Amino acid sequence: MRPVVQVLWEDWADRSLPLPAYQTAGAAGADLCANFPPDAREAGLTLAPMQRAICPTGVRVAVPEGYEMQVRPRSGLASRHGITLPNTPGTIDSDYRGPLGVSLVNLGTEPYTIRHGDRVAQVVVAPVVQAGFAVVEALDDTARGTGGFGSTGLRG
Repeated sequence: MRPVVQVLWEDWADRSLPLPAYQTAGAAGADLCANFPPDAREAGLTLAPMQRAICPTGVRVAVPEGYEMQVRPRSGLASRHGITLPNTPGTIDSDYRGPLGVSLVNLGTEPYTIRHGDRVAQVVVAPVVQAGFAVVEALDDTARGTGGFGSTGLRG
């Protein structure tokens, strides 16, 4: 049985836009659309280089308990225009009920405008395991040991 994410439209949302949707049968992520309030629909959201902003989606969600919704960049926006998420993947927890906004950043060299209805991110629903945490006197040894960032090298 696959999980069902409940979706609630914001009062001001343009309900003619699609809900999060998978674009192909094999897609892992469902695309999210920019859904601006009526007074911002014509202008959209222009991101200057290195600017961050929250893009509204016009929805709130209820993710089933035991799952999270990961918000990820769309590869085409990232590779063509430098539009990505500064906190990728973002996580929507199962107990969050507020507005679903997408934190975007323009890493490109030119301003980029998000238009009303543009697909701006994708969401992946994934199971969550909550671990326990225990204080110990020592950790077991491994081949890597205490090697930190870059300690495994660049090539095989």
